[in-house]
Amino acid sequence: MIRNTPIRSCLSALSCKFEERRMITLENVSKTFTLHNQGGAVIEAIADVSLSVTPGECVALTGASGAGKSTLMRLIYGNYLAKTGTIHVGDLEIKRAKPHDIIALRRDTLGYVSQFLRVVPRVPTLDVVAEPLRAIGRPADNAKDRAADLLTRLNIPQTLWSLSPTTFSGGEQQRVNIARGFAHPYPALLLDEPTASLDGSNREVVLDLIQEAKRRGAAIIGIFHDEIARAQICDREIDVSSFTVGKAA
Repeated sequence: MIRNTPIRSCLSALSCKFEERRMITLENVSKTFTLHNQGGAVIEAIADVSLSVTPGECVALTGASGAGKSTLMRLIYGNYLAKTGTIHVGDLEIKRAKPHDIIALRRDTLGYVSQFLRVVPRVPTLDVVAEPLRAIGRPADNAKDRAADLLTRLNIPQTLWSLSPTTFSGGEQQRVNIARGFAHPYPALLLDEPTASLDGSNREVVLDLIQEAKRRGAAIIGIFHDEIARAQICDREIDVSSFTVGKAA
């Protein structure tokens, strides 16, 4: 069973308005991994996961390292295929979706801010951040204006915008990744430790961006090891440790 721990109910009028509508829904989801180089051992990573997230709501996944938080996020994003159950993001069922449907979902509906920046080398930072908007057809100037606004808010010096972010420090790359993830107003967002390793001022900027996304109605699932940040922005916690974990057959 899942333990849902309320942090506060109906944080905003928007979340109350949409409380009956679900943006992300998982029903009886399980995931196993087969270790072919270990005699075909089967590891049950998570089992019997059922949860839903409504527009304007931020749900935190909690639990010890290895409990399955990242596995759950990758299942929702379509990187992993669930063994059983269903996963819906909007009207799309992830398990049965075709590759082109997953690509369209990631372009239009579901954003993912991971811990690590993965971009094509030698592409300028401004273009890296603007790319999600260009992919949905926004004019280049408009997309770059939005990118410039986010890079400014996240304290990336303008002198670096014409350079590839692959040359930046780890903290700068993380902030570029966050800017890219928040450039397009995705209806749903997955956030993997978005405030990790950030200084206090940049941490507050990221929390503001998350609050803004909630106010416009984004459904958010995140991993937040920062307990203060989690308490500030999350409406519920789901303890992933309560899922069946670590059985081998």
